[in-house]
Amino acid sequence: MAVIQSAEKLLPNGLRRKVAPLTRRLGEILVGDDPRNLARRMALIAFVIRVASAAIAFVSQIIMARMMGEFEYGIFVFVWVLVVIFGNLSCLGFHSTVVRFLPQYSAHGAHAEIRGLTATAHTFSIVSSSLLALIGLLGLWLFSAHLESFYVVPIYLGIFCLPMIALGDVLEGTARAHSWAVVALSPTYLVRPLLILLFLVAVFLLGAPHTAVTAMAAALAATYLTSVVQFFNVGRRLRRAYLKGPRRLEFGTWIRVALPIFLIEGFGFLLTNSDVIVVGLVLDPESVAIYYAAAKTMALVHFVLFSVKAAAAPRFSALYGQGDRIGLAHFAGETVRWSFWPSLAVGLAVLLVGDFLLSLFGPAFTAGYGVMVILLVGILAKAAVGPGEVLLTMAGQQKLCMWLYAVALAANIGLNIALIPPFGIDGAAIATAGAMALEAALLFTAVRRMLGITIFAFAAPTSAVTRHDKAD
Repeated sequence: MAVIQSAEKLLPNGLRRKVAPLTRRLGEILVGDDPRNLARRMALIAFVIRVASAAIAFVSQIIMARMMGEFEYGIFVFVWVLVVIFGNLSCLGFHSTVVRFLPQYSAHGAHAEIRGLTATAHTFSIVSSSLLALIGLLGLWLFSAHLESFYVVPIYLGIFCLPMIALGDVLEGTARAHSWAVVALSPTYLVRPLLILLFLVAVFLLGAPHTAVTAMAAALAATYLTSVVQFFNVGRRLRRAYLKGPRRLEFGTWIRVALPIFLIEGFGFLLTNSDVIVVGLVLDPESVAIYYAAAKTMALVHFVLFSVKAAAAPRFSALYGQGDRIGLAHFAGETVRWSFWPSLAVGLAVLLVGDFLLSLFGPAFTAGYGVMVILLVGILAKAAVGPGEVLLTMAGQQKLCMWLYAVALAANIGLNIALIPPFGIDGAAIATAGAMALEAALLFTAVRRMLGITIFAFAAPTSAVTRHDKAD
């Protein structure tokens, strides 16, 4: 706050009066310790990290595409998408279960439950992901003859990443539940992609072949190093936050919440990435590379909604647990506006320079500009209802949310299968945008009916709490 005030004094008097309210508000967000400012600070930090992450990912993907060529790059991104999806799913929803319960336990001083929850989540993620990895190795051994030969070794290396990706996701959830934004997000979104790029460039300079196998080996090393360091860092913070003491296990309660969340987020991940998967299954690696480059470029818009989700989940949980329906409605309305207008601004800015950005990957990649335009329509439809799925999940409506995602995923896969063969990568983009729009409509309807809250970017700022408030 003192730094902001000092900077204000350097401004002319007229300008100082104009910016004073903004700087005062920024100072409150940066130093305020009330729940609302904590949520805003979490959103701001998450936004900054996601901006940096998007820049790192974009630059690293350009370097990798240039160094590896379209074919090998297409193989790598197809396998890496599969690895990230299954690594996240392999912890069976416990990474979000931590965010669901820990703020409520903390509000009631239930430290024994917090110790039990965090220890269980970390152990469970390792065990479940290792079992999935063993199943994957067995499946690869049995069916490798039916795969394209160039996919076998990269998939084999990717399977060994699963336990550390699962552990990293649970550690991220643990840190998010404590509003440790930097600790939560920087390992996955800053450190790991930087390490993958650094390791890859280093081994290329040492003479390693410029192939997808080399890239997956670099990703494997980066994933293990990142997750192990994060494990010790989060563990140290937990020991400082909660003194040693008894652990209370409520595994039955946790797993009953975790499994629907697992299905919700499984459907969500597949909804987001099924286009890349179907493109990889139907088309050649070069098409995967072009589509992925276009989608990755438009991912610069996705980080807005991601940032809001990261900040909103603990606050949603706390407000719902306190029974504050009016506060929940007002905060939900704020998150929608935080989501849509920045997404619109960033999306239009990306399209303005989209052709140039794609050309950085290589001359052939400019064919993906149409994909970017189509995907933006779907992204804005989703941003118009904000983190609706997070609101439903934190309010105990995870089963309903699961079914909504199942419908949207079925539509997405069906549209991809129908549209990719005749329209290629443009068909994949149309299918994905259509599924996003359907998802947004379903979430809007579900939140309004179940919670009485209107989540829409163009709704009145004071979103109504209808029949639930009257019933209370």
